[in-house]
Parts: sequence; C-alpha cells; structure tokens
Amino acid sequence: MTIKQNTLAREFSLSGKGLHTGVQVNMTFKPAPENHGIKFQRVDLENQPTLEADANLVIDTSRGTVIGKGDARLSTIEHAMAALTGMDLDNVLIEIDNEEVPILDGSSKPFVEAIEKTGVEEQNAEREYFEITEKIVYKDAETGAEIIALPDSEYNLNVMISFNSSVLNNQFAVLEKMSDFKSEIAACRTFVFVRELEFLLQNNLVKGGDLDNAIVIMDKDISQEELNRLADLFNHEHVEVKKEQGILNNLDLQFENECARHKLLDIVGDLSLAGRRIKGRIIATKPGHKVNTEFAKLLKKEIRKFDIEKEIPRYDCSQKPLMSVNDIKTFLPHRFPFLLVDKIVEIKDNYIVGVKNVTANEPFFQGHFPDEPIMPGVLLIEAMAQCGGLYVLHDKKEKYSTYFIRVDNVKFRQKVVPGDTLLFKVELVSPIRRGIANMKGTTYIGDKIVAEGDFMAQIVKA
Repeated sequence: MTIKQNTLAREFSLSGKGLHTGVQVNMTFKPAPENHGIKFQRVDLENQPTLEADANLVIDTSRGTVIGKGDARLSTIEHAMAALTGMDLDNVLIEIDNEEVPILDGSSKPFVEAIEKTGVEEQNAEREYFEITEKIVYKDAETGAEIIALPDSEYNLNVMISFNSSVLNNQFAVLEKMSDFKSEIAACRTFVFVRELEFLLQNNLVKGGDLDNAIVIMDKDISQEELNRLADLFNHEHVEVKKEQGILNNLDLQFENECARHKLLDIVGDLSLAGRRIKGRIIATKPGHKVNTEFAKLLKKEIRKFDIEKEIPRYDCSQKPLMSVNDIKTFLPHRFPFLLVDKIVEIKDNYIVGVKNVTANEPFFQGHFPDEPIMPGVLLIEAMAQCGGLYVLHDKKEKYSTYFIRVDNVKFRQKVVPGDTLLFKVELVSPIRRGIANMKGTTYIGDKIVAEGDFMAQIVKA
C-alpha cells in the first residue's frame, strides 16, 4: 500500500513564552512542498537561517532538545516535533522569531489542536519509511538508559521510566499505533521534581516556567511556607500538595501514568530527528533527550546504510541478459581490446546496469602492473561511459553515437584485480535536452563501491 506525504492545508500561528529563556515567541507553521521535511526558520536573525529537524544538528540536551547551525540555535523543539509526527505531517516550514519554542501548557496538545483545526493535505510524493529489520540497541552506560528497536509492521512504542522517588518510581506507557497519539499522548505534560525548581531558577533557567505548564512532583516533605515562597518565585498563587498523589494541587493528572506518557511523547519528537518515518517497535528504558537523540543519530546511520544498499544493483548470473556482447556491438563502435562491457542485465527509466568479468587475460595487464595486476582506473571510467552510451542509445531506431565531453568528480575507492565481477550502474540525473545527457556512474564489486564519477555526453546522429 502506497502512503503519500502530507503537509498543512494552510498556515497557522502560535505564541507563548520559552520555558527556559522566558522570551516571548511567535511561531508560524506553513505548508511546504514535497520532500521538504520539517524545517525551522529563525526569521529574527540576519539572512533568516534555516535549521533542519535533524539529529546531527543537536547541540544540547540538558533541559530539552536544542539544535544549532552556525550562529543560529533553537531549543525545546521536541513537543512541536512530536505533534507533527503524531498528526502525520511530513513537510512543514516553521517560522520562529526567537531562540526557543514556546512551552505553552507543557505538552503537544496546543500544536495538535491547531493542526487539527487547520487541516492536513495529502501530496503526490510517496512517503519513505525506514523499516527495522533487525535489533538495534543504544545504551548509556552512565545512566542505564537504553533504547531498543525491533521489527514490527507499524511504529509503536513501549516506555518505562524509573526515578529514585517514593512518589514517582516505575511507570510504563504504551502507544500501539501513531493514530492514537492525539487521544493517548498529546495532552501529557512535562514534569519536574520540586527539589529541581529552585536550582533551575538559580541557574538562570525556567524563566518562562509556570506551575501550570508542568506537573510538579512532591517527593519530599516541604513546609507550606516553603511552597508559598516557591509559588511567589513563579508569580503564582499559593498551592498545596495533593497528599494522595504527591503532586501540587494546581492541576489534575489526565492519566495515572501521565509522566511516562510524556516521556513517550518526548521520544516521538526526538526520534523524528532521524528524518524518516519508522516501521518498528521502540522499547525505551529510563529515556531522556540525550539517549533519545543519540539513538536518532544511530537510526540516521542505519538509514544511510539502507539507502546505499538499496542503490546497489543485484546480479543473478543465471539470468538471461537484456543485451549480450553481440547485441552491445550493434549499438557501440568499440571492439577488442576496448569493448569493456560484457552484458547489460537491467534497463529502467533512469538507469542501466552492465557487467564486466575481469580476467588475467585482459590485454592491459601486460603493461599495467604485470606482477601485481590492477585494472587501470581510466578504463573503469571508460566502461561506465560505455554503459551510459548504451543507456541513451538502446531505444534509438536510427543510428546514433555518443561522445563524452566532460567527466567530473571521479573517485577510485578500491583496486580491481583479475577475478572481480564489476557491476556498472549509470543513472540519468536530468532529462536529456538538445542531445546532451548528464549521468552519474558507479562501479561496484559486490556491495562495495570501487569507482564513481559524473559524465556529460553528446548524442550525435551517425
């Protein structure tokens, strides 16, 4: 089943204070084109720099997830990112005029409600997924935090939190399908232990904090006088402790395990920085922004490996070729010893795959390192060029020739020796215009890239 990408039906704006900076922040969420992804634009800075929602841009996780690039930074992005994922959005541009996403009520609910009111619009491009096919583990030895990804047909999460607290010890939360995010997770607020509040204030943090945008956990005895003093520091009316729950009485828990559900919300937001939708089960123990974003970086590496492997052509030597060497001769003028493609095994709309079996009898080995035979790199370039020529000529009814007029970005990554089977994949990188074709060629031995380069060819009627 093909699933399409989504963007917003129209733009919307939200305003509020940053949790730690206390600054007033205005955000505008805008529709974005296909394959744009989620990006933040600091419209208050010179040249209005853009920050991609990318785990590799994470620069701090001490009190939220902070991304940065150059002189631009943006903090506390996790609740907005969780809402975008939970509401099934792929492409959004978020304009923001300060350095921190507003905390609002401490959850994803305000973002979710605004998205729901605005609407989601389906786009034409297909959404890409990263499907977990084998166990992936990240563990922080210092804290004991651990995240495991396991194969599953959907994206779902199991989260266990554990604190050295008589009030908040072990809690567990589950999200079986992302379509339940709005009802089960979005409204769950961040939480803080009362012992942390004064420390945060003394260290110039939580300037925009309000006792109403966090669950305050009362895990130690504290006098009403001290509570009143803390309330005054936050410019809040005086509050008392709900003895049976161990939290301040300024709000009611929405779920008995709201704290664990909020940690799950954070994971959804932080793992979205991997840059691709996940199909798999995430099991997290004692998660936090550091371990979350480190796991997102690990996922990015796995996604990169998957993308590279997906590009590698597969060759079945028992399969009948699309072109034998005799067929190739009808399209190319090259002959022994300069015909360097033995057969063509695949031709698609935008690429071709050719094969060459390298033997010790190749004529160039007589003079090129005869005591340590290595195929000359220039001949790998020529072989890729010949494959490119076959791609542009294979469907021509009249006689044409190709002349390569430019080669760029050539890299040789591994030597080629007798016994190697070379696979050449040559892709068209832009439509052919006025008889000019731009192509990218890659040479593989098995799963390894041995050479690559960019080619420009001119197609001329013979």
